[in-house]
Amino acid sequence: VFVSGGATGIGAAIVEHYVAQGARVAFVDIDRNSAEALVARLADTGPKPLFLPCDLRDIAALRDACARASAALGPIRAVVNNAARDDRHTIEEVTPEFWDERMATNLRHQFFVSQALAPAMADAGGGAIVNFGSVSWMGMTPNIPVYLTAKAAVQGLTRALARDLGDKKIRVNTVVPGWVM
Repeated sequence: VFVSGGATGIGAAIVEHYVAQGARVAFVDIDRNSAEALVARLADTGPKPLFLPCDLRDIAALRDACARASAALGPIRAVVNNAARDDRHTIEEVTPEFWDERMATNLRHQFFVSQALAPAMADAGGGAIVNFGSVSWMGMTPNIPVYLTAKAAVQGLTRALARDLGDKKIRVNTVVPGWVM
């Protein structure tokens, strides 16, 4: 299993539950302290998860992390594209740099992780990619227009990947959690 944003929140719960089921898990995150604490906390619950420090906005580093995860664990059969950032912002506050950074954090990595891991997944007989969306764009949550745009686009990305990877026995779905405190 490969998880993006696995050090805290939903991502940490995903890592924890896969480990408890006996899965071999690799995860990336920018938060080294939280990731190392999670690995230590899970020491006696199942296979030790592999933490790969990575700023997923850096596509070369992200591709490298995917390759290192595959080298350490074998073909990745499940991907959970979870990483996101939903800081509140107004339309007036958005700069081109803010836009680009949030699209990289909330959307772009989902495509590039899938691109990097799908070939070996297909060669191994298939698998599953789960992209995390958000209910926020459906409910028109105020003061996060860039986040809403990225999370709405996750659904389009998921449909495109499902269409193009389905014949390789790779399922691609979006999970849309409700509001998480």
